[in-house]
Amino acid sequence: MIEIGRLCVKTAGRDAGKKCVIVDILDDRFVLIDGETRRRKCNILHLEPLKEVIEVKKNASHENIKEEFGKLGLKARETKPKEKKEKPARQKKDKLKKEPKKKKDEAKKKLKKEGETEESGIEGKISEEAEKNKPKRPAKTAVKGKK
Repeated sequence: MIEIGRLCVKTAGRDAGKKCVIVDILDDRFVLIDGETRRRKCNILHLEPLKEVIEVKKNASHENIKEEFGKLGLKARETKPKEKKEKPARQKKDKLKKEPKKKKDEAKKKLKKEGETEESGIEGKISEEAEKNKPKRPAKTAVKGKK
């Protein structure tokens, strides 16, 4: 019943209920399928064979399968390769440490534009922000050991 060119219906997985054709027999349990489903290795237990057999060669290309499905009035799955994208550059730890310093410089520039002097406004505001962000820790208490 399982042979190259046999039309089947997928019974399990994401492509369940879709028609496919057996393109290659890999071993006693697995076959290569193509058609309305994705072209992939599939367990024979996940297929339900139909009566129709299509004339295809072993390891036929997707285009050949597409033509044969067109003759039967079925539509094969359209596949297209993914676009290649450039891998984003990884930031180094040194750059990550410098970023907070940049924020301080930006704050200084902003305050200069507003007309405040460096000594009076900037340092005071920066130290206030640092104290707000500083985590509060409980006072350490000494623990006496037993004699």
